[in-house]
Amino acid sequence: MRRAICPGSFDPVTLGHVDIFQRAAGIFDELYIGVFNNIRKTPLLSVEERMALLRRSVADMSNVKVVSFDGLLADYMLANDIKVIVRGLRSVTDFEYEQGQAQIIRAMHPELDTLFLLGRPEYNSYSSSVVREIIRFHGNYGGLVPDVVAEYLAGKASGEKNPV
Repeated sequence: MRRAICPGSFDPVTLGHVDIFQRAAGIFDELYIGVFNNIRKTPLLSVEERMALLRRSVADMSNVKVVSFDGLLADYMLANDIKVIVRGLRSVTDFEYEQGQAQIIRAMHPELDTLFLLGRPEYNSYSSSVVREIIRFHGNYGGLVPDVVAEYLAGKASGEKNPV
């Protein structure tokens, strides 16, 4: 069985992320979406909220699993027989960063590989950090995130006790 993982913080998940998930799910038998807590960022959503929103955003993809893990990505991959990391690229800057990460993992674990998927042009400006900034200033982020995420974020902003 061909398994891959798309790791990220997904805080929040964008339509660009979902596009990469859909395309990768068509290539692999199983696609894991690995949610981690990026200690270099102050999160908008908890890991649990992100996982629940991701599950709802990919509910129509039967071969996709949303998981969370602590520790090194390579360790999780080896423990779960996952051989490929899928990374979406929006720009040359993304490529330079992701290339370095891929080379480090490959040097440590030659059996693991990375597949880069180019983001669709219409999503290249979409990022979780841009969405968080728009939210911070009470702007309109509809159309940047899946509808279920936009609804949840709107409810959260208005103080609703919105179950995910």
